[in-house]
Amino acid sequence: MPHLSVNINKIATLRNSRGGDVPNVVQAAKAIQEFGADGITVHPRPDERHITYQDVRDLKSVVYTEFNIEGNPREEKFVALVLKTRPTQVTLVPDAPGQLTSNHGWRVDIPEEQAYLTSIIEVFHNAGIRTSVFLDPVPEWVPLAAETGADRMELYTEAYARDYEYDKAAAVAPYVAAGKAAYKAGLGLNAGHDLNLQNLAYFSRSLPWLNEVSIGHALIADALYLGLENTVQMYQRALLSSRQPVLQR
Repeated sequence: MPHLSVNINKIATLRNSRGGDVPNVVQAAKAIQEFGADGITVHPRPDERHITYQDVRDLKSVVYTEFNIEGNPREEKFVALVLKTRPTQVTLVPDAPGQLTSNHGWRVDIPEEQAYLTSIIEVFHNAGIRTSVFLDPVPEWVPLAAETGADRMELYTEAYARDYEYDKAAAVAPYVAAGKAAYKAGLGLNAGHDLNLQNLAYFSRSLPWLNEVSIGHALIADALYLGLENTVQMYQRALLSSRQPVLQR
């Protein structure tokens, strides 16, 4: 079954909106793991508008599941933080400074971009950190991503989530093609962005090669109504259902 990594950025956003330390992101990470999540994801940005660099350092000692740090490796401070904390995985995302949220993957078809990723991935590998590159669902780019030395790729799933309610088969088709290409290229497969309780099971069922999903905004929003423990377990049940055979009448 794919692993569920919970992105806790939104908990930090709520804390920062008031100042102080409520809600406490370390306490939240502990609870989310106890409730059954397989990992904790954070995405610190240079302006520290949600997760701060100190949060990442504090979380290192309490995350006993998978610790996944996302960010743009062109930021020297980010690279230094990752090398200092040595998470299980670093997910490389080409965010611009001040960008509201991630909205595209790497252009690995551009030689300069591929060369840069190759060099920075080597830095993280030398520190024993698994690497994942954030990609749009373009099957032709997947072998180019594999050439960088990355261990995994994370599919950017906003387009799937947006189009799911209109034509879910058409929405997932490019992701299935990219997932097949990843399997063929020997890349592990992650996914994230706007996955939720409505669209997660279908996505996971359609991509049997899927290793991990990273979910933050939708899960934390659901927890406001459903409770955090219950919500984490509902997402886990959605993933479990995606791996159970469909009974034919």
